[in-house]
Amino acid sequence: MDAIWLTGAEWLAVLRIGLGLWWLESWRHKDRKTWSEGAGIAWAADIAAKHRWSAVRSGFEAVVTPRPRTMAYVVLYAELALGLGLVLGFLTPVALVGGLLLNLLYFALMIHDWAEQGQNSMMALISVVALFGMSWQSWSVDSALGLF
Repeated sequence: MDAIWLTGAEWLAVLRIGLGLWWLESWRHKDRKTWSEGAGIAWAADIAAKHRWSAVRSGFEAVVTPRPRTMAYVVLYAELALGLGLVLGFLTPVALVGGLLLNLLYFALMIHDWAEQGQNSMMALISVVALFGMSWQSWSVDSALGLF
């Protein structure tokens, strides 16, 4: 693979690190106090209750509604863990698959609002490229430790 300035593996690392910074910004911009008190989950519950797919409504009611505070923390700390894992390149394939799943869940929840889908579809695309391009080959803890 020919590339300008950096090697192909290094460009994939740039993509991975950029995605990690995107996840960290998603975590940073949230009002964590309000979010952990349930504001984010209440917003999602309102959207899920009106969702056109019964599977989304029933899935949300079964998994999220009984434990809103726990799920708020799961979302908050998942975004933080994904961001750190991708920036540092630690357990990178796990972080990429986890981030892809989080994007797909949000994508399914917000399927009726296409204005919300740009960020998630781009993050999902980057996750797939970084995963199949094995973006942990350069500038990563994984590479330094010989993981994956």
